[in-house]
Amino acid sequence: MRTTRALAVSAVAAAAVGLAAPAASAWTDPTPSNITATPSVIPRGGQLTVSVDSTKCQDGSGRVSSDAFDTGTLSKSSGSTATATVKVHHNAAPGTHAITVTCTGASPVTKPDAFTVIGGGVRGGLGGSSETGATRTDMAIGGGLVAVALVGGGVFWMRRRADNRA
Repeated sequence: MRTTRALAVSAVAAAAVGLAAPAASAWTDPTPSNITATPSVIPRGGQLTVSVDSTKCQDGSGRVSSDAFDTGTLSKSSGSTATATVKVHHNAAPGTHAITVTCTGASPVTKPDAFTVIGGGVRGGLGGSSETGATRTDMAIGGGLVAVALVGGGVFWMRRRADNRA
C-alpha cells in the first residue's frame, strides 16, 4: 500500500513538472513583444520611433513594416529593447495603422492600431491671411470697423476734455 501511494505521488509530481516546463520556456520566449510607436499621433512626413522588446531583434536582422512607412531595421537600444526610426510617407492615409515586427527565429508579430497619422500639418504664421480663413473682404470690413472705433473713441475723448475745461 505504501508503494502504491509513493508511485501515485511520484506520478503526480512528474505530471506537474511536465506541465510546468512549457510555461517556464515561455518566460524566455524570443517572440517580439511590447511594440510601441513614439509619437503615437504623427503628421505625414514625420519621424516615428518603433521600440520592441526581444533579444532576437537586436542583431540587425529585425525589421519593422507598415503601410504608412518603408521597412526599417531594428538595432539594439538598451537591455532587451531594439528600436528603429522610420519616416512616415507624405501620402500616408490619415487614420490608425498597424506595425508588423519580423525577427530572425521568431514569428512575425503585428500590433494593430499602433499609431495614428493625421492628415495635414499645422498652418503656422499665416494668421487671418490664409485662403481657408478670412477673405480679403472680411479683412477690409474688420479693418474698417477698427478704424471707426478709433475715430469714435478719439471724438469721445476730445469732447470729454472740452467739458472738463468749462
